[in-house]
Amino acid sequence: MTSTKLAENSYAKDVILLVGRLLLALIFVHEGLQLATHFEGAEKAMAALGVGAPLLLATIALQLGAGLSVAVGILTRLGAIGLGLFCLTTASLFHTNFASQNELLHFEKDLAIAGGLFVLALSGAGTISLDTLLKGLLDTARGMDTSNRSSQSDRQSSVGETKLPF
Repeated sequence: MTSTKLAENSYAKDVILLVGRLLLALIFVHEGLQLATHFEGAEKAMAALGVGAPLLLATIALQLGAGLSVAVGILTRLGAIGLGLFCLTTASLFHTNFASQNELLHFEKDLAIAGGLFVLALSGAGTISLDTLLKGLLDTARGMDTSNRSSQSDRQSSVGETKLPF
């Protein structure tokens, strides 16, 4: 399949978006779980960097909450923006010792991940997501509600009652 045909195949696009979302979310969910399950050690390590416990708790909540939102596709755009901004902040605050090749690599990786997250924020989750599932259920419920209202107003009209505008 050529890249043009792949790009035209909406199912393939949605599968690729799903895989991309899962790969992007993996690092955040994993790190959030590590910080949460090893909180005392993480708290000591963060304190050495000047980060207090409240910010550590916020970091864990962001990584787990936004990471899961990206993974399952609910409020994906918001989660992706939050994580992208987190990556930019992390890069600029903690990985600026460019004399160290390791720090430079972490800086560049944070920038690359942020770029991927911002692209995801623009594209959205695709159809293989909880957002799409919930929207479908809501649309179905609204459709049933609309059909129930029309059949009720038809019955009311036939009995001679006045229709209300709502």
